[in-house]
Amino acid sequence: MTGDDVLEILDVLRGAGAEVWIGGGWGIDALVGRQTREHQDLDLMHRLEQEPLVVAALAETGFAETLDWRPVRFVVADAAGRRIDLHPLVFGSGGGALQESLEPGKPFAYPADCFVTGSVEGRTVPCLSAGQQVFFHQGYEPRARDLHDMARLREAFGIRTHF
Repeated sequence: MTGDDVLEILDVLRGAGAEVWIGGGWGIDALVGRQTREHQDLDLMHRLEQEPLVVAALAETGFAETLDWRPVRFVVADAAGRRIDLHPLVFGSGGGALQESLEPGKPFAYPADCFVTGSVEGRTVPCLSAGQQVFFHQGYEPRARDLHDMARLREAFGIRTHF
C-alpha cells in the first residue's frame, strides 16, 4: 500500500460522501507527516451508518470483502493486493465514538478529540491522534513494526509509550 494508494482510496470514499479516519501504521505516518515504513494494508475507521456507502464505493473500484468480523471489523482487498481493514464506529452526541470489540460489553472508546488530521504525500488527511494510537498499541506483545511506530511517535511528539 503506497501513499498514492491511500490518497486514491480516500478520494473514492470522500466522493461517495463517506467520512473516514486513518489508523494503524498509515495513521502514524500521517501524524509524523511522512512514510516511515512499508505498509501491508490501510486501517480506516468509518461511521457505521455510512457502511453501505463505504462498501459500495470500494466495490465499484474493485474491492471485495475477504474477512467479516462484524461488528468489530471487516477487510476488503482488490486484485492488485491492496487491503483495507475497516472499523465501524458509532458516534455519540459529544463527538466521541465506540467500536465493538471481541469482548462483548467492552467496546473500544474513541474520545472526540482523537479525530485529528495529518498528511500523506503532502496532503492533509483525517486520522487518529497520537494518544489514541498509543492507546491501541497496548495489551499485546509488540511486533517489530509496532516498536518502529511507537518510536516514531516518541520522536515526533515527545510522548511516552509503554514499549
